[in-house]
Amino acid sequence: MKRIASILSSRMFMVGVAIILQFSWLFLTVYDFSVRFTFVEITIRILAVFLVLVVVNNWTNPYYKLAWTCIILVFPVLGIMLYLVFGRSQLTKKTQERMDAVHREVSAYLETDDTAIKDLEEEDPGVAQQSRYIHNWAQFPLYRNSKTKYYPSGEKLFNDMLGAMERAEQFIFLEYFIIEDGEMLQAILHILKRKVKEGVMVRLIYDDVGSIKTLPRHFERNLKEMGIECAAFNPFRPILSIILNNRDHRKILVVDGQIGFTGGINIADEYINRKERFGYWKDAGIGVKGEAVWSLTTMFLEMWNYIKQTSEDYLKYLPEIYNKQDNPEDGFVQPYSDTPLDHENVGENIYLNMINHSKQYVYIYTPYLIVDNEMTVALQNAAKCGIDVRIVTPEIPDKKLIFLLTQSYYEQLIQYGVKVYQYKPGFIHAKCFVCDDKVATVGTVNLDYRSLYLHFECGVFLYRSQAVMQLKEDTIDTIEKSREITLEFCRNRNVFIQALQSVLRLFAPLL
Repeated sequence: MKRIASILSSRMFMVGVAIILQFSWLFLTVYDFSVRFTFVEITIRILAVFLVLVVVNNWTNPYYKLAWTCIILVFPVLGIMLYLVFGRSQLTKKTQERMDAVHREVSAYLETDDTAIKDLEEEDPGVAQQSRYIHNWAQFPLYRNSKTKYYPSGEKLFNDMLGAMERAEQFIFLEYFIIEDGEMLQAILHILKRKVKEGVMVRLIYDDVGSIKTLPRHFERNLKEMGIECAAFNPFRPILSIILNNRDHRKILVVDGQIGFTGGINIADEYINRKERFGYWKDAGIGVKGEAVWSLTTMFLEMWNYIKQTSEDYLKYLPEIYNKQDNPEDGFVQPYSDTPLDHENVGENIYLNMINHSKQYVYIYTPYLIVDNEMTVALQNAAKCGIDVRIVTPEIPDKKLIFLLTQSYYEQLIQYGVKVYQYKPGFIHAKCFVCDDKVATVGTVNLDYRSLYLHFECGVFLYRSQAVMQLKEDTIDTIEKSREITLEFCRNRNVFIQALQSVLRLFAPLL
């Protein structure tokens, strides 16, 4: 009873009910008019056809178009309303203009290192093309004077996160999709509270929907009392809105502009295996020191100033302002961010470019394998050409329906030579690619539609840095702990499961 009472009194339940009631009232009103008045029904069907034409002509994924086309044409009233609320990746015009203004403001401080670009072009023209794509289309430069470290688990990353925050002297920036009370959060707050008293600026961004079930009570008020500035991205309010779809899925920690961290790890105890939910929680992260941290800093500041509707002197956060020593050199490093607002699928295209340029192998970690036609063909063609393509997904899922959907893509990959593994100890939440002992990316981008098309994401592209081989060694070790999926497994499944998977595949872009 206490659990039921807790659910019924939660903000998520109350806000959700308010939105459902508004949606239901609008739906029933329009539907009633369409039943009672023929001209209304005809008008709605005309609108449905018009909307389908708009969807079909959008610059987006064909699978995404197909799913919405089916829903809109079969259920015109419901389909139109669902698409207007959940089908668009754009923010409102006013919000878009504000974000664009902040982006232009921040981008002016991201300077290009022509020497680094020239060096990479001379060393590997193919990788230089990938780097050029990130620079031209995501507006994030390539860096030479930076060092990286790969973390094969949340526990190891968390230890270095705490150490970096302990050494902070000027500022600490945190941006996370999920924040949940527990040992991890309390350890962080213990340090942050002390650092604020020492005069360190502390800012924290969290996604309101991502954290709505987990955020401690009176969280923002408590942080304010500690002297910590806080901002919620896209607050979940009891008002039907067309911008509910866009979430801030990034995970960023920056300390003094000197060290930055990103990857799959949120602030919750399962990410560091202090709490078991789905067996062992296998995650991954990347630490960056040196000049490349500036890109992570600007990502945070851009989101902060968009949410707060503020501006500031960005130059005071430059890495060299508080640098105590020469920046290390460890290959080439290029952090990047992906936004759903520019019609450029940076995260997916980086993955595709890595697959298409691979010569020997591509090893992939992903918690969800919900791939579109472009990604499927790229993986299949790489395997057909003799590239060793291996994908590791969870054995124990966090979402059962999504797991069934993930498994529905196995057969079409395996039959062309792609090797798929399920991580036996538990759930794998890492999002990593590594290729040919020379390039890799570690970040927040899942292989699913929401991550690739609707969320704000980030990652770090690496060439010949030590993190590349550290990631390769980890993938080999992880594959040894995983079971390889066979065609027999895919083809001998229960007929009802296969039927359910077929239905889920149709709506995959909407999940």
